Amino acid sequence: MIDAPAALIWSGLGSVLHLAGTIAVASLAFWLWPRRSRFARAGVPVVCALFVTAIWGVASVASGDVLVRSFAETARNLAWLAAVYALFASDGRHDSLGPIRPVIYALVFVELMHLGTDIGLSRLAFDPRVLEVAFDFTVMFRLLVAVGGLVLVHNLYAGAPRDGRAALRWPATGLAVLWAFDLNLYTVAYLGSKWPVELGALRGIATLVLAACLAIGGARNSDELRLRPSRAVTFQTFSLLVIGGYLVAMVAVAQWLAYVGGDFARIIELAFLTLASAFALVVLPSRRVRGWLKVTTAKHFFQHRYDYREEWLRFTRTIGSGGEQALPLAERVVQAVADVTASPAGLLLTPGDQGDLTLAARWNWRDIEVPAVAYPARALAPFEQNAFIADLDDQRTGFTATGYEVEVPAWLLAEPRAWALVPLVHYERLVGMVVLARPQLARKFDWEDFDLLRVIGQQLASYLAENASQEALAESSRFEDFHRRIAFVMHDIKNLASQFSLLARNAELHADKPEFRADMLVTLRNSSDKLNALLARLSRYGNGAVDKLEPVPAGEVARTVIERFRGNPQVVLAETIEVMVTANRHSLEQVLLHLLQNALDASQPDSPVFLSLLSDGLNARFEVLDSGCGMSAEFVRNRLFKPFVSTKSGGFGIGAFEARELVRAMRGRLDVESREGLGSRFVVRVPLAAATDFYQTLAAKDQKVA
Repeated sequence: MIDAPAALIWSGLGSVLHLAGTIAVASLAFWLWPRRSRFARAGVPVVCALFVTAIWGVASVASGDVLVRSFAETARNLAWLAAVYALFASDGRHDSLGPIRPVIYALVFVELMHLGTDIGLSRLAFDPRVLEVAFDFTVMFRLLVAVGGLVLVHNLYAGAPRDGRAALRWPATGLAVLWAFDLNLYTVAYLGSKWPVELGALRGIATLVLAACLAIGGARNSDELRLRPSRAVTFQTFSLLVIGGYLVAMVAVAQWLAYVGGDFARIIELAFLTLASAFALVVLPSRRVRGWLKVTTAKHFFQHRYDYREEWLRFTRTIGSGGEQALPLAERVVQAVADVTASPAGLLLTPGDQGDLTLAARWNWRDIEVPAVAYPARALAPFEQNAFIADLDDQRTGFTATGYEVEVPAWLLAEPRAWALVPLVHYERLVGMVVLARPQLARKFDWEDFDLLRVIGQQLASYLAENASQEALAESSRFEDFHRRIAFVMHDIKNLASQFSLLARNAELHADKPEFRADMLVTLRNSSDKLNALLARLSRYGNGAVDKLEPVPAGEVARTVIERFRGNPQVVLAETIEVMVTANRHSLEQVLLHLLQNALDASQPDSPVFLSLLSDGLNARFEVLDSGCGMSAEFVRNRLFKPFVSTKSGGFGIGAFEARELVRAMRGRLDVESREGLGSRFVVRVPLAAATDFYQTLAAKDQKVA
């Protein structure tokens, strides 16, 4: 309670603020009338609402009749509700007003209920306790209108396109301030069971803020306003209305029980509140209730059931998720389809070797028994040719609205949770089928379900086809590696076979000579060593690796290679030096032998081939020089070192490639200089043993920098 002087002060302050607000909105109404087009089609309702607000302000100051003030406030609220509705409809697209009309109608009904209650209380005499309950009800009515108005303003701004929000920002702010002040005012009144004089005296401030915001909004040029309420906003609004109605019902019953009085009534009141709270905690958060709310709002408030933007974003997130925690692709395919229909589980069936569908993945469905042949190939034609989506409930009853007759396996018909079959078709080829489990709120499929599921099925089919192609490519790459290894082996075996053939022919002529027998033993020993080295290198072929690097006398390697061609006077050892290199002796000999043999093949029988060994800075340089047919620059650049490309009849085309890889594995380099008709020079550079530590230091520094 406040004393009389304080009440007089608050009353005077309230009158001043109400008059200031009344003058502001009335002036703004006159100013906006010729500029009403700045609010598009909502201009006239906004100006009328300003005039009604001015009348309410006058009534609040000049009239002592509670009924007159209540009627004026009701008229103000109804006028602003009409203005909000006009702002929603300002683009002329009335189809988008589906989720707004029920809220508007409900708030108008509440305002009329409040006015009727005030009229009844002013005409009849009631017990003081009844008047207290009636006061609570009238305040509750105002609270509902304030909450509803705030929800409408939120949706007005949040549901507008980005280019239309600039025009709505200031009107929405002003209305939000007006109804937010009323919300706090009537909340305090309801909790205190009396009118808050101090807070009520400040209502003129909210009117002033409303006038200021509308003046700023009217001074700006407004673009065409267009509402696009999202499904999330609509669902949240509808949920808030359901929860608000539930709370109002609880409070109303509790107030009625309190009015009846008595200890027994108090016990009933406590029991009712306990049971109602438990019911709210158990039922309202359930998936079935949320599903019903979503289906109801989508069915009655929107032209299309699905929010395609949200569906596509969710689909992309599901399929594109990666990392160690992500599900395998097959399970993500099932989840992407199940999310569309709120299905809790599913299966993925893919074609086997004989064309029958077999189980490929499960998603949240571990208890279902799936036979080895899940779907026979003979029954897949309708799915593959027409992308037919089967409702298994229709198949169980024998009725299909689409007219397609499909054969469904008995295990699917016997499983009560099996709900639908969604084919995944890629270029008229069935790459999979998703079996969906029945959602908690099952419904019949319509054209929109079919269209969306077909599009998603085609997209998922492309993902599965691409994944299958990648797996096939990886398998082909493994086979190619295997074939490459075999080609290397055959190349080396061919060289050994050539040596054995030559040895056999010479044995027929010179077997009785001791010198030949000694040379034959050396050749057999070398061939045996090569075979053993070949077996050791089988695991290395394809990557150019060598067993180990060690100091090797380069001059001795050159002489050993020349000794292999002792019977051929074309091969000449030119200048040579004695240096130690870091290499693998067998690999280095193999490279030089190959280069010399290629040089002999490219040269005339009387044209010499030279092998020399020189020092080149930190490297030893082996040179193989011939004056044969030579090679073009294009051949050297694009074909010489490409595996399996050969100019020789019956050749494998891997000798030069293998030589280069072996030289690289020894930290060296193989260079080529050649001209057609003049000959070729192959230069093999291998690091000197003395420079090995220097190269290792450089490599370590490069790794640190990287």
